[in-house]
Amino acid sequence: MQVYLDNSATTACSPKAADLVCHLLTEDFGNPSSMHQKGVDAEKYVKESASAIAKTLRCQEKEIVFTSGGTESNNLALIGAALANARRGKHLITTAVEHPSVKNTMRFLEEQGFEVTWIPVDPYGVIRMDDLKNALRQDTILVSVMMVNNEIGALQPVEGCGKYIHDYDPNIIFHVDAIQAYGKFHIYPKRMQIDLLSASAHKIHGPKGVGFLYIKDRTKIRPVSFGGDQQRGMRSGTVNAPGIAGMGRAAKEIYENLDADIERMYELKTYFTEKLQLLENVRINGKTGRDSAPHIVSAGFAGVRSEVLLHALEDRGIYVSAGSACSSHHPSAGNTLAAMGLDKAGQESAIRFSFSVHTTKEELDYTLGQISELLPVLRRYTRR
Repeated sequence: MQVYLDNSATTACSPKAADLVCHLLTEDFGNPSSMHQKGVDAEKYVKESASAIAKTLRCQEKEIVFTSGGTESNNLALIGAALANARRGKHLITTAVEHPSVKNTMRFLEEQGFEVTWIPVDPYGVIRMDDLKNALRQDTILVSVMMVNNEIGALQPVEGCGKYIHDYDPNIIFHVDAIQAYGKFHIYPKRMQIDLLSASAHKIHGPKGVGFLYIKDRTKIRPVSFGGDQQRGMRSGTVNAPGIAGMGRAAKEIYENLDADIERMYELKTYFTEKLQLLENVRINGKTGRDSAPHIVSAGFAGVRSEVLLHALEDRGIYVSAGSACSSHHPSAGNTLAAMGLDKAGQESAIRFSFSVHTTKEELDYTLGQISELLPVLRRYTRR
């Protein structure tokens, strides 16, 4: 049996999205910027995708800028907004548990003369609103908060953050990294007072290499790449029509039955975490209820290094992550467990299981059975 439980790293592309990508690569392959019919045909797919995504966010099509993925969206949001508003102030705020594409971009901005305040989190990986309130200053120009943490599935109070930030100063730009949240929640940026929002196609059964940045109309932001002025000059470069078409199709599919799919995923998460906690010396990292993401479970297996358990599970056809996909190859990239106060042993024994709409109870039962068989053996081996 093969069980894929690493959907926060990437998902399988849906057949309909994959077919559409292939169609644009081989038939409607024109450059959307070309004036002839082939270009017009390709541009139609781009517009249709912008429309499909805008409907999921209840925003305008012109507020969607397509990128190469979540990392570029985060870079464009942070660098573009910081540079555009630098005359007003140079103070930025983010959290201690951001993805490296935010964390390392903030460090770059520090090198450019900006000051960054890093908000701590509680033992569940969630920020405290008082810490955000205390961090805001008259020279604050940007706040960036990840909606769903990629390592443990912690759900940040972004709606409350947006309201407080803009009550304090409506000119402060609020960016939300929604890469693990888009396709898992109904997200309405205007109601939630979000100015910038990042998302990625391959987290929602779309193709890799494409994402988008929602930019609220009239938000002060500047481009960070220059060229042919595609996408109203905000993101120059030949528009990736095949990828964008695939993302639009995936977004439409994922939101068609979202409520039912998410309900089922929460039920699976509850079942899985309850069964895991029946095993000896297993700890769940973070929250497990409706105040967390429906698709991510982080568990620590005392006495077994995560890499050892990961490969033992792989030998039995089960695919998981050690922490997160980014931190698997670069240990310094994973900072959430440390920020939550876990000791080194707890951090080094963490495994991330992440579901998709296709995950089944039978797959989880198989996984639980293999873990229960492996743990005693691996722990004996470790003690030798």
